[in-house]
Amino acid sequence: MSIQRLSVRFEGRVQGVGFRMSVAEIAGNFAVTGRVRNVMDGSVDLQAEGSEDELLRFRAAIGQRLDRFIVDAHERWRTVEQPAWGEFGIEHDLER
Repeated sequence: MSIQRLSVRFEGRVQGVGFRMSVAEIAGNFAVTGRVRNVMDGSVDLQAEGSEDELLRFRAAIGQRLDRFIVDAHERWRTVEQPAWGEFGIEHDLER
């Protein structure tokens, strides 16, 4: 089974509202690993790995719970050879 990586940049009112904590909590319900962090431009960056089906369900759950904060979401998918993370967590802010 190939490992997929879903990268999403969420824009909108996504900082200062518990967005990262909510994403991490949602991740606990799915077989995904990765991280979520704030970006200095006011967006939130999500990197998640798992099966395509599990990532699709995870992404849908984020939308269902947090859609009121999201104005736009830029997604990228790719296949990875080795997983980058062993669990899902919140990381330090990204400067770009």
